[in-house]
Amino acid sequence: MILLNNTLRITTVLLISIVTCNLQGQQEVEVLLKAKAYIQSGKSREAISLLNQAIGEKESSRLYTERAEASLAANDLSAAISDYNQANRLDEYSGDYGLAKVYALKGDASTSLYHLGMHLGSEYKKSEKEIMLEPAFGYIENRPEWRQFWKKDRYSFTEKSVSEIEFLAANNNIEESKAVLSELRRSYPDSDDVIYSEAIINIASGKYDEAVLMVLRLTDGKPVNEKYLRLLARAQTGQSNYAGASSAYTRLLESGIADARIIMLRAGCYRKTGENDKALRDIEKFLELYPEDKTAISMAGKVEAESGDNLKALEYFSKNLKLHPDDPDCYIDRAGSYFVSKSWDWAIKDYSMSLDLKPENPDAWLNKGIALLSSGKLNDACHDFKRSYSLGNQKASTYIGKHCLNK
Repeated sequence: MILLNNTLRITTVLLISIVTCNLQGQQEVEVLLKAKAYIQSGKSREAISLLNQAIGEKESSRLYTERAEASLAANDLSAAISDYNQANRLDEYSGDYGLAKVYALKGDASTSLYHLGMHLGSEYKKSEKEIMLEPAFGYIENRPEWRQFWKKDRYSFTEKSVSEIEFLAANNNIEESKAVLSELRRSYPDSDDVIYSEAIINIASGKYDEAVLMVLRLTDGKPVNEKYLRLLARAQTGQSNYAGASSAYTRLLESGIADARIIMLRAGCYRKTGENDKALRDIEKFLELYPEDKTAISMAGKVEAESGDNLKALEYFSKNLKLHPDDPDCYIDRAGSYFVSKSWDWAIKDYSMSLDLKPENPDAWLNKGIALLSSGKLNDACHDFKRSYSLGNQKASTYIGKHCLNK
């Protein structure tokens, strides 16, 4: 009995510990997401204040590196160096890439490249493309130390091959990417990199079922790998398996990936599966971080419309127009809501505004024509149907044949 009670007590303590760790991990992700949003909105001081509070409660390398990024945005290089060093103290090499950037900004090529070398030998290693596109290194890229640094091979044959395949597939150079894959397979026939690369090529070729099977081999029963899960979600989206893709995005978020774009990608999947409540929760969470994001506001309006709340949809679409008054798509969104509610005059006005900004939209001409026809303005409607047809919309021919042959 005593042994049983002790076992129960130990189990309870372990469960409480696991729950507490998960909560702390999620709280950290929330802080990181909000801090990133502040930085991207030019509110680096607000980000620093938020991160100060979080670090005061519990230190972590990710909180330090994010505060360093906020200090960089505020042009406080000394504070950034201090925080990157603190990150290294807690998690070796986690701050080296940031230190390489700071010392590059200071024009200290030797120190910058020392930290970049440490970074390239670590688990945090970034791709060559990302490093070459980093603006901070522009301050030292013409220095002899930089040229000497890159004379040494910093990436393996496998890393270079995978990177080349990613680039070629993204640019639809399928045959070239297959040739690179063949070389890679000859050297490493059973490696995960070969499976990953072939999955990328299959996605680019529209072979989503094959890609999913391959990526599942890389992810099933294994620890979360961000690169593989992102690829799995892409492949599942391609095969219209939106439930599977939303599950992959959930795993990414639950693993502690602090990337708000994943929230919106999951929202899009929930919308496709008709889980509008879940979609709206994700969109609203994203809008708390980026309240003026055009894509998120538009999706919120569309989800509300699909849920039957056209008035709420109109609120979102009108908000988007206030924020983005010169965007033709924002007018199209609101015109669509007016169209559904048969508010023809309002729909005509918004379609007209959209066409003033983007006159080559055949669907807008067609819908405006239908609204005009419904308002009894046949001559104007026929003009719009003919314009829509001339721009390639075959549906317009039906309206022309029925209403406009004598016009």
